[in-house]
Amino acid sequence: MTQSLEHVLDKAYEKKSLKELAELSPAALQGLSDKDAEALKAALGIKTIRDLATNKFVLWAQAINTLALTEK
Repeated sequence: MTQSLEHVLDKAYEKKSLKELAELSPAALQGLSDKDAEALKAALGIKTIRDLATNKFVLWAQAINTLALTEK
């Protein structure tokens, strides 16, 4: 794992490969609790970090934000 992810993940997961990380619960990310992960699962069906990264609502929000940065 690269040092750049040290501040993104809970310490227990820092030695995992990127493929392993993608399959972990979002609770592996710093700042998200097990309760938060359960809420994501209940509300949006998100079970893994991969699910979160590819969630259509997350992607739409990112697109809107990116376009908003270029709006005059």
